Amino acid sequence: MSAKQKKNLIRIIVTSIIMIVLAFVEIEGKARFFCYLIPYLIIGYDILIKAFKGIKNLRAFDESLLMTIATLGAMALAIYEDGDYTEAVAVMLFYQIGEWFQSYAVGKSRKNISDLMDIRPDYANVETDEGIEKVDPDEVEVGTIILVQPGEKIPIDGVVTEGTSALNTSALTGESLPRDVKIGDEVLSGSININGVLKIRTTKEFDESTASKILDLVENASSLKSKSENFITKFARIYTPAVVFSALALAIIPSLATGDWSTWIYRALIFLVISCPCALVISIPLSFFAGLGGASREGILIKGSNYLETLSKVKTVVMDKTGTLTKGVFDVDAVHPENADEDQLLHWTAHVERYSTHPIAASLRAAYPHESDDCKVENVEEISGRGIKAIVNGDTVHVGNEKFMDEIGAAWHPCHRVGTTIHVAINGKYAGHVIIADVLKPHAKEAIDEMKKAGINRLVMLTGDSKEVAKKVSEVLGITEFYSELLPADKVEKLEEILNESDGKVAFVGDGINDAPVLSRADLGIAMGALGSDAAVEAADVVLMDDDPLKISKAVRLAKKCMRIVKQNIYFAIGVKFACLILGAIGVANMWLAIFADVGVMVLAILNSLRNLFAKV
Repeated sequence: MSAKQKKNLIRIIVTSIIMIVLAFVEIEGKARFFCYLIPYLIIGYDILIKAFKGIKNLRAFDESLLMTIATLGAMALAIYEDGDYTEAVAVMLFYQIGEWFQSYAVGKSRKNISDLMDIRPDYANVETDEGIEKVDPDEVEVGTIILVQPGEKIPIDGVVTEGTSALNTSALTGESLPRDVKIGDEVLSGSININGVLKIRTTKEFDESTASKILDLVENASSLKSKSENFITKFARIYTPAVVFSALALAIIPSLATGDWSTWIYRALIFLVISCPCALVISIPLSFFAGLGGASREGILIKGSNYLETLSKVKTVVMDKTGTLTKGVFDVDAVHPENADEDQLLHWTAHVERYSTHPIAASLRAAYPHESDDCKVENVEEISGRGIKAIVNGDTVHVGNEKFMDEIGAAWHPCHRVGTTIHVAINGKYAGHVIIADVLKPHAKEAIDEMKKAGINRLVMLTGDSKEVAKKVSEVLGITEFYSELLPADKVEKLEEILNESDGKVAFVGDGINDAPVLSRADLGIAMGALGSDAAVEAADVVLMDDDPLKISKAVRLAKKCMRIVKQNIYFAIGVKFACLILGAIGVANMWLAIFADVGVMVLAILNSLRNLFAKV
């Protein structure tokens, strides 16, 4: 709780105590007025100051002016009729209670954002000739070796050069499970080193690192307002002066006709209290702010409330395959030897590919973990567009594609499995083949199912892979519409077609640099951000920090929940206000009903808005 919140809470408590005491004490005349004036000024002095400053600065029509006119008018009527001052103080008291709830709610929302701000590192440990020196992260150049002790934040993105540890990445991804890292692993700034000393070679400047980009996205999110927020701002600008003049008309016109000034002035004051637009002006922006905060806590960064609103209207999701639904890394999917066993076939292929840097070679070596044994590999020769030839323990081994097999006269045959086929020949005789395939992400199938449950009625997969690979992936995931063998320009063209056909908003999900044009063209761009390219993150409107496609449906549900709460607050606030305004104008409503119509509705709307902080959808 902030110092200002504590101060206002004390004012509320003191005023409440004084009012309770006065309720049991008999005081008459001027003494009664001064006794009630004390709690009135304690609880309302700041509202009075704001109202008079607004008049002075020609910005008078706000809720402070409405509260000031209503309460001073109620005090004046009490003096004139030697009546009850309780209503005037109560209006100001309950208004301040509502303001305190608003302040608390905003503080609660901001806490999620401030938690993210904790990922900003204060320093970086740089190795020098004199030892370890703490420097400003802005001063660290790319390629510098930095030291991260247990408990410290990683200040800049880089690659581990020495040490092993577990990293707490919850501030980045929303996931509490630690991530183990070792030499050669990429690490992101904002992660907290848990238990080991790490030496890291920086790969980016501080301003370009993950933590800086996340903070920049979050800090700028509130500047992009939704249509609902803009509507409420315009509504309040017109509504407030209209209410003031309507109250004046209600006080003067019937009074001139009937001569009963006190009755109609009292009704006008009730009308003013009821009409205060606090519930709308406060709860709608707060709903979006809480929604953005709740999403960020789950590792979903939404760049503005306008994008949150657009996300709630998405009916079609178009996804790139590689890096979005698949890991973008090759893995051995099947091993089909002719005469030898599977382990022996992998033994030959892994040894021949020992020195290759190709991703396929890496996957073959990973499938045979004993590649670094004492096996003798000689005369390694890489033939461009064909494969690799080498002598392994005296045997000539060819590993490559169909053209390579044809050239050496090996009688190869196709495989029924879908994927990239790596053929192997030993001493010119065909020995079998290995199928390499892109690996599906663990939650890919579940992500597709959850998107359908979230109301996405059209799912489309785009890929540059072959039709056979695309068909296999789409069948496994349950996607009925896919387009294959697409270049980046083809993806933009295909998205244009989908946009023209769609009856709702279209979102595109991608992660690569070649996805940036498509992300920009879609109604809403969603980037798999933590490991995605900088261009994709910059072009996107929503960033999923841990690259989990399951969070696409969570983001959609969260946006829909936020918009439901916004609409609930709008309909509830306007409905109650207009009903009470009519009752106040005809004399049915008293000041206590007016207080509920103003403060009660505001508190209920604020509490409803706070539900957006909890992203369990």
